[in-house]
Parts: sequence; C-alpha cells; structure tokens
Amino acid sequence: MTTPVKKVPIHLQSSQNRLLIKNGTIVNEDETTDEDIYIEDGIIKQMGTNLIIPGGTRVIDARGRYILPGGIDPHTHFDFEFMGTKTADSFYSGTKAAVAGGTTMIIDFVFPKKGESLLDAFYEYRQKADGKVCCDYSLHVVLPHWSTQIKRDMEILTKEHGINSFKMFMAYDFMLNDAELYSAFEQCQNLGAVAQVHAENGSIIAKNAERLVAQGIVGPEGHELSRPEEVEAEAVNRACVIAKQLNKDKKKVNAPLYLAQITTDKSAEILKNHISEGNLRAFGEVEVSAIGVDAPIKSNPNFVTSPPIRSNSDVSYKLMNYLASDVLQLTGSDNCTFNKSQKEMGRGDFRKIPNGVNGVEDRMSVIWEKGVNTGILTPCRFVAVTSSNAAKIFNLYPRKGCIAVGSDADIVIWNGNATRTISAQTHRQAVDFNIFEGMTCHGVAEYVIVNGRVCLDDGQLRVVEGYGRFVETPVFPPYVYNPQELDSIKPIREHINDVDLAPKLNKIKLIDDPCPTPTFPDSYVSTPTMRGMRPEGQRNIQESTFSLTEELDPERKSSIRVRNPPGGKSSKFW
Repeated sequence: MTTPVKKVPIHLQSSQNRLLIKNGTIVNEDETTDEDIYIEDGIIKQMGTNLIIPGGTRVIDARGRYILPGGIDPHTHFDFEFMGTKTADSFYSGTKAAVAGGTTMIIDFVFPKKGESLLDAFYEYRQKADGKVCCDYSLHVVLPHWSTQIKRDMEILTKEHGINSFKMFMAYDFMLNDAELYSAFEQCQNLGAVAQVHAENGSIIAKNAERLVAQGIVGPEGHELSRPEEVEAEAVNRACVIAKQLNKDKKKVNAPLYLAQITTDKSAEILKNHISEGNLRAFGEVEVSAIGVDAPIKSNPNFVTSPPIRSNSDVSYKLMNYLASDVLQLTGSDNCTFNKSQKEMGRGDFRKIPNGVNGVEDRMSVIWEKGVNTGILTPCRFVAVTSSNAAKIFNLYPRKGCIAVGSDADIVIWNGNATRTISAQTHRQAVDFNIFEGMTCHGVAEYVIVNGRVCLDDGQLRVVEGYGRFVETPVFPPYVYNPQELDSIKPIREHINDVDLAPKLNKIKLIDDPCPTPTFPDSYVSTPTMRGMRPEGQRNIQESTFSLTEELDPERKSSIRVRNPPGGKSSKFW
C-alpha cells in the first residue's frame, strides 16, 4: 500500500516546506515556553531563539498568541452506516471541519457489518479513509460480538495492522454480556491493547423504552427518559468490577479500562472511587456535547445521542471540574452526524432516531470557553485533555500531542481572546444543523499546521483531500500499561536536535505517503539542518522587516503577520 517515494531536487522544493513560527508562547501539557519553532519536511527541527534558518523560509509572527499541539479527537464516526442510514459527514468533510477547528488528527471506529469479519471491516475503512482524509488518522475496532474468530482477528490487527484499541458495547443490539466482556478485556490485556467500553445498561434501557412507548411517550423526550443517569453509572461500575477481576492475577500486567462518553458526575465519581481503591488503571473520556450543551431541547430529535445529553444544567460544570482534577483525562466529539431529514426517521418512535451529534469542528473552542475562559482549566491542562492524553493513551506520544524537536509539525496558533459564534451557516461540516448554534466562544484557531503544511491560513481554510495518512498505534502504550516508563519517552526540550528523538519516534509508523497536492510533492529530500544557536543580534540575512501591506495600510489591526521574505536563491548547504 506504500506509494513510491518521489525524489525532488532541492532547488525545486517549495518554501512552504520550511516554516518558522516566531514570538508566540508554546503551551505543552507540562509547561509553557517562549521559543521560536523551525519546521522542515513536516517535522519540528529546531526550537529556541536566534535560530539559524535557510533563506526562503516562510515566517509566521505569532506574537500575543498561544502555540498549541494540534488537537487529537479520539472519538469520531465518519462515513458510518448506522440505524438504517449513513452519516452526513464523510472522511473528507469531517476531517476538513476538524482542521478548521484546530484538530489535526482523528481516531475513528471500524464498525463491522453483520456477518463481516474484523479484518474485512478494517480493510473497508482503510479504503474509505485513505485518499479522503485531510489530516492523519488512526482507527479503533468495535467488537460486535464475541467468538474464537474475533479473538484471532484481534491478534492479527494488533500485530500486523497497527491497531491497539478495541471497543465493546454494553447497550444496543450488539452489546456483550458480562462473560463476553471479561473475555474481551482479557484478550486486550494479553495483546497490550486498550479495552474501550460504551457503558450503559442495555437491558434496562430496552425495558424502559418499552414501558414509555406503552404509555404513549414516543417523541424525542423519551430517549433521555429511557436512559437515566443511574443506568450509565451502573454500567460504569460493572465494567470497573469486571476489569478488576483480571487484575487479581499478579503474573499479568493490569488490564486497562477506557470509559468512553461519560455524561454524568455519578459515573465520574464511581470511576474516581474505583481508581482510588487501587488495582485498576482506568481512563475517562467526556464528549464536548456533554460540556457545551447545558440544557438540550427534549422535543428536538437533533439532540438525540447516546448516552444522552443530560438536562441537568450543572452537569457540564461538574464534568469540567473532573477533567481539571484528572478524574477524567480527555475530550472527544463522538461526531456522528445525521441531517434533520434523517433524524425525522424516528418520528413517532424515539427508538428509531439515528443517534449522534456534531462536535469535531467545535470541540477545541467549546472546551476553551467552558474550561480556560472560566478559569477551571489552565492552558496546559487544556492541551492535555484535547491532545496530549489521547496521544499517550493510544501510544502516539511524543510524535503527536506535544511540541518538541522531532515531533510531527501538527500545530495550532491559537488566539485565546478572539471570539466566534458557532452556526450551521458558517461551519464546514456537511450536517445541516449545529447543536451549539448561537454559542459564542472565546478561543479561535487562526493558523492550523498539519504535517508542516499551513491548512488554516489566517482563517482561510486550505485543506487538501487525501493529504492525511494512516498512523499505526503500537501495543503496550507506556502511559497505559507502565506509567513509570513514561519519562523514558518524554522529550527533553533543552539542547536537543531531531536525531536524538529518532529511536523513540520511529516505533510509530505512518502508512502511505501523502497524496500529491498543488503546492507539495509526494515526498521531500531532507536538507542539512542548522541546529546551532545564532549569536545574539545576528539574524537571517534573507529575512526582511519591510511589509508592503503595513506601509499601505497603517490602520491595519494588530494580528498575526505572515511574511514571505524575498530570500533570494540559497545554496544547497545554505
């Protein structure tokens, strides 16, 4: 599946291949620094001040802005066939919207059809996504039932196809019973994979729904009524108890548990208590819909998703505090969009409303508004819950989820004070409504850089279909299975060059070279990287401070300025 590498002469390389970001504040999950960043061939090559850079390098002045690792959305559903219909957002429109909002990588779900093997479903999803995605992506795999063949396929997927996470459901027609969950958790434990769970008691939900319909409650309001908070909390507790049974075997590593879609403080508190008791390594994910929608309109089918968005207005505040205190570790969108006409399929029976809402484009801004702007989250913690923790849990760190020399150049230049009002009229998603309609958010992505390419350029979206690549996720992620080893892969950001990190980064594989784009070749020839520090006061002789735009428009508002210095022709070795 690998595309032949096309060698391109150095003199033909575009200046877009080289980028310098200056004067911004770099925010990682553990620290903030004031440094410049030099990018080449899609990789961060230098960080510091007074960097020596080649002529013709594009410069972005990020003064007064945050420089963040690109967001990682660990929970999306694009091109997904579900409940008799198909999502409005494809891998192209979905990842385009993700990039527009500051997310530079998504992890989608392989969902086998009835009778389809895990391997066949995986190949199908690769065909759907490759050539369509605008940013890098990985895949989780759903286990629709349990069997010996499923167990064998899991082993093949982990060893040969770069899959390290599998999801089980405790609700819907494809839910696993407790014994099957035990077996699936155990296989994940043996393989070094992450066991994910959608935690709702499906049996109780079915009985509740049956009772409500019999009472004549058939509208969208019946959805939340059939899935009360305690039904989710019970399933969270049961999943934790099952995982703990596996951890009684001292000869094995602890079986980790990933609780997706936590929507209530009751569930978060149960998770907190189990972790504090010991013998469980568990992680909690909260969706942006649970944070950003305070009180959904119960009679509107557009808000129907599972678990439901809670009507309790203080739930979002409580969940944000659990994110701040590390009871919950990361945020996803569970982006699973259906148009208004598709939602109307459930008219007269809420059980037939396609479940799912938008969120991939707005996740970063909504979390900033509800977290950082309210003082609950620090900018560093914001980076952790929107990017770094996902990278660590799924073994993408430090290639993804941090700004360090040797990491992929997935970067967002973020204006924390700017505002934008969310609307279906202006969003980039294919769905025809937005659950955050009218919400004004502080925190706006002004530039988004994906693998070194500026894809959001001063607010102008310039993505390329098929530019993204599939990223393998290796098994036994240290953060999950042995957190004591995490320091061994943590990048040292002082006095380091891109060669030093290579052994740590090479374990994560990028599959398939990027597709050709109008401004980028298939691959680039590396050029010598000047890593030394320039003496104080010395500058890049190719760089000019003259700006024709500023000379002509002295009243131009203060903003990030992009300069493409004339540069002149540089020699092969600069």
